[in-house]
Amino acid sequence: MKEQWRLLITENNSAYTNMAMDRAELVSVSEGKAPPTVRFFTWKPAAISIGYFQSLNEEVDLAACKNLGVDYVRRITGGGAVYHDKELTYSIVIPESHGQIPKNIMQSYGRICRAIIKGLNQLDIQSKYVPINDIIANGKKISGNAQTRKLKTVLQHGTILLDVDVEEMFSLLIVPNEKIRDKMISDVKQRVTSVKHILGKDIGFKNIADAMKIGFEEEFNIELNEGTFTEEEIELTNKFEREFFSTKEWNHKR
Repeated sequence: MKEQWRLLITENNSAYTNMAMDRAELVSVSEGKAPPTVRFFTWKPAAISIGYFQSLNEEVDLAACKNLGVDYVRRITGGGAVYHDKELTYSIVIPESHGQIPKNIMQSYGRICRAIIKGLNQLDIQSKYVPINDIIANGKKISGNAQTRKLKTVLQHGTILLDVDVEEMFSLLIVPNEKIRDKMISDVKQRVTSVKHILGKDIGFKNIADAMKIGFEEEFNIELNEGTFTEEEIELTNKFEREFFSTKEWNHKR
């Protein structure tokens, strides 16, 4: 019998709730109260997440975010600023001691990203892993990923771009001047792609989630069973959202 992991589907949560959910899952899995967990989710409203080590004021145009109703939040993972809008975001939480996850961080990125690649295969999108943390299709980035290890547990999350509005993304980020902005927009358009761009049509969240579920099941030789958050995880999510991810102290700490 295949190992049973938990699948969570949580659409349309705020940036603060999404990051609090990831952290609550990490605590729960680390304490052995939940099996390895994969979550597929979306962001409502749209949001910018910044890496743990970034400066919010140096990266994000907070006035523009307020005008457009866009959330912003600091992740517990590293990496750069990411605009979350038309995408499926996944997270996987699994003990470091679990045999499925290499102890080497580079190898573990590759292993988890292979699940995404196999999911994209289900949509007839050929892609490959590019270290450290990108997946590219047709020579362009379609997925970015970030990982942290806390409480002897691995948390990796990342995006699969369903569509991308580069101009809107750059209207929310701080760029030194217009000339540089125009060049950066042009550069990103050359380097980034999406499911819609490749397939020439919109693919709904459920179809992407179904494909990614198969990808994780194939890569890890497991069964993903859709479940829900436990009462304790709901309480932890509310606590982390209230005390960390929605606070000025957390988001403006650098």
